[in-house]
Amino acid sequence: MSFSTLVSDLTYRDTQQQREQHRPPISTTASTVSRARSYASTAATSVSVSGDIASQLHGGYSHPLARAWQAERQLTKSMLIYPIFITDNPDESELIPSLPGQRRMGLNKVVAFLQPLVRKGLKSVILFGVPLAPSAKDTLGTAADDPQGPVMAGIRLVRKNFPQLFVVADVCLCEYTSHGHCGILHEDGSLNNTLSVDRVSDVAMAYAEAGAHCVAPSDMNDGRIRAIKLKLIESGIAHRVVLMSYAAKFSGCLYGPFRDAAGSVPSFGDRKCYQLPPGGRGLARRAIERDIAEGADIIMVKPATQYLDIISDAKEIGKNMPIAAYHVSGEYAMIHAAAKAGVFDLKTMAFEATEGILRAGASIVVSYFTPDFLEWLDT
Repeated sequence: MSFSTLVSDLTYRDTQQQREQHRPPISTTASTVSRARSYASTAATSVSVSGDIASQLHGGYSHPLARAWQAERQLTKSMLIYPIFITDNPDESELIPSLPGQRRMGLNKVVAFLQPLVRKGLKSVILFGVPLAPSAKDTLGTAADDPQGPVMAGIRLVRKNFPQLFVVADVCLCEYTSHGHCGILHEDGSLNNTLSVDRVSDVAMAYAEAGAHCVAPSDMNDGRIRAIKLKLIESGIAHRVVLMSYAAKFSGCLYGPFRDAAGSVPSFGDRKCYQLPPGGRGLARRAIERDIAEGADIIMVKPATQYLDIISDAKEIGKNMPIAAYHVSGEYAMIHAAAKAGVFDLKTMAFEATEGILRAGASIVVSYFTPDFLEWLDT
């Protein structure tokens, strides 16, 4: 019953009672309103007390700012890392068809591309090398740490032109090997973990010495975090280089657009023997525990939205360290495809997916939506 209806009802009842008792009218509108307020207050109190007063929640998020306060973590620009694909063709700037709005670009295009994003508040990028030259790939991934290659030259270029940007270098061999796998292989095609770890840790060192603030090994070879940390210590630069481990990286079908962008599709087989099986929660927990023990400074989970429980596990295990999540190319492409089909609004879904990642426990998100968020967070 509305308050005005309650006042009318009380007025009607008073008039009827006075007529039946042959009394002159004595009530006034003011007294009726006062009685109505008292009645409404008593009714509301009885409802609350009859249940649990703590169940009355709406007031806590009745205002947009109050709703923002309810978030355990609110998305900020400093949480975002933007993936950049740099090729060995200096003047290339090519849209990636399976990654809407994303580009592969050469070194001559990087500065102009980043300038407006930095002005909007971009804080961090992660660099991926995309060698296109026919001779760029071999069985050892030799081009991965070529001083003039796209990543090392890209690190130096970004550091020089954008000293305020935090530069992360993805460390893997898959873009540079002729077979497309994330390490060096045995003759039977299986991964040679010992040689792979030695090679990957050398590449990580090269990126660190080129000026990367953070090296992020994504190869999933056993023991590579320890190997990289030891080499950083031995070189005397461990105190200024962040080591971010792709600790829980799952195999699956969500990497397709990335592999198109980076040209890293395996020429045979798949990566299921070194990336985690989608159902392997226990394996993920063990990998996270291992990489923390081996010296990782940040733990990453990849993909993100299908593995929110793993992000939560990572935060529980690494409660005293930052947790990152990679919202991967397939997740990004799916949101774009569904929005284009009219299933939902792109901006609304991008925020909802990312806020879910933060709620699960991440405080760092590698996201292709970063340029959009830089604008959306301002509006």
